[in-house]
Amino acid sequence: MTATAPREGELWSRCAGCASLLYRKRLRRNLDVCPECGEHARLAAPERLRQLVDPESFAPLPDRAAEVDPIDFVDVLSYPHRLSAARAGTGLAEAVVCGTATIGRHPCALAVMDFRFLGGSLGAAVGELITRAAERALEDGFPLVLVTASGGARMQEGALSLMQMATVSQAIAALREAGLLTVSVLTDPTYGGVAASFATNTDVVLAESGARMGFAGPRVIRQVTGRELPEGFQTATFLLRHGQVDMVVPRHALRGRLVALLAAARAGRRPGPRPAVPRQAPAATARPAVVADPPVVDAAPADAWETVRLARHPGRPTTLDYLDSAFEGFVELHGDRLGGDCPAVVGGLARLDGRHLMVIGHQKGHTTGELVARNFGMASPAGHRKALRLMRLAARLGLPVITLVDTPGADPGVAAEEQGQAAAIAENILSLSMLPTPVVAVITGEGGSGGALALAVADRVLMLQHAVYSVISPEGCAAILWPDRGAAPQAARALRLTAPDLCRLGVVDALVPEPVPAAHHDPEATARALREAVLAHLLPLLDVPPATLVRRRRQRFRRFGAARAGSRAGDR
Repeated sequence: MTATAPREGELWSRCAGCASLLYRKRLRRNLDVCPECGEHARLAAPERLRQLVDPESFAPLPDRAAEVDPIDFVDVLSYPHRLSAARAGTGLAEAVVCGTATIGRHPCALAVMDFRFLGGSLGAAVGELITRAAERALEDGFPLVLVTASGGARMQEGALSLMQMATVSQAIAALREAGLLTVSVLTDPTYGGVAASFATNTDVVLAESGARMGFAGPRVIRQVTGRELPEGFQTATFLLRHGQVDMVVPRHALRGRLVALLAAARAGRRPGPRPAVPRQAPAATARPAVVADPPVVDAAPADAWETVRLARHPGRPTTLDYLDSAFEGFVELHGDRLGGDCPAVVGGLARLDGRHLMVIGHQKGHTTGELVARNFGMASPAGHRKALRLMRLAARLGLPVITLVDTPGADPGVAAEEQGQAAAIAENILSLSMLPTPVVAVITGEGGSGGALALAVADRVLMLQHAVYSVISPEGCAAILWPDRGAAPQAARALRLTAPDLCRLGVVDALVPEPVPAAHHDPEATARALREAVLAHLLPLLDVPPATLVRRRRQRFRRFGAARAGSRAGDR
């Protein structure tokens, strides 16, 4: 475990690497790196800034993200109580510090995360602040430097925290389009939604010595696979060996590397028009639900845990079922062209009401054998790259993209981490932010975390009545935040993961009704409802110019989180 940098007033500190007792002033002079064994202690964001930027050059962003509690989350403590404790313990308003500065006299915008604040988790306020830093970089024509330290998305904000992965990624996309350099510095630790979005979709990815990065954490991988992990798994040297970072840099050399990168970017920069990133878009308004005939909607609200069980039912229609019943003429396309063909993702050309399009979805199966063969719908990096290849092909051919989402999450295995799971998800999210063709996503069963979002950055997001969409599984949330592992039903209710909840939050545009009591009781009627819903939302998109389509898609995701919650809070 990496040591934490000593607090002010402490005279001595014990190294977590070699257990040496170190004089604090000596440790500070060595940038909080143990002079005996080289262990890099974690740094608070203010100390990180002092080490990286030119003296007195840092100017914090003038605006501060609103305080949010978007789903009124309570576990053994209320979310506002946890926020207050984090603020008191760190002296920070949130888990990131953002502003502008110079590094070696080269101007840049910066966002520096602080793991001390709720594990550096990505919530609406953090996403808002990092997005504003990216928008400031775009406005000023500066490079953007991100220093990451995070356990992942913030569970207490439910699906709205998941949306921040897309919000920040599309801000990175705008900088990419403008030819502005983006650099991420991975520090220990960087996991989950942060690793699978802006930490790995920048132009250059540096890893500080001793940093660990991955999509799934080591504990989760051990639990899922039952295997011991390889020596040095997910460490900076592991990442370099598997081609997932550009370089591993010891702390004393980090500033110098950034100076070199910023100097090269400044030398090569040519003035030109810069596309604007939308600032605070208006609050989302829920669109009316799609009503299809003949399914009948049960008006009684379902319990969230019961909905989770229905979403996971093995008889529930799969992507291949829908391709056989709701679409026509499906021609499956295989492979990521890099050495793999993930069975958990299927895709290819199809027709809907005579219109040609590309359909991509997660595939589970109904029997135990099918579920195992399809890895329970959990995509590997090859699956995400296959999906991306088909999306880009659709854009070149001018075809709309329909995605059908049904996954517990991305593959959490050792091989997936070795093959760059986080970066594969991040690239999908980034590319969907830029895709110049209509995209309609339908959550048909489970919408689990980043694995779901990798197919759901869309112009319209629909959700079947008994589907779920969440930043984390109820079981995972309960294991982390509740003392009782049997608290999954409570966690399901707290996460606000049902279709009615997400329609109210604006994460989902429309609810697609299912037959009573659920889709698996009448798959044909469910397929008809899905077909009509997709057509109703796709047709208005077909005449929208590509540039307008991309701009509106970005506005759709920009409205989530702190900007929206801030305006809502101001109304109270």
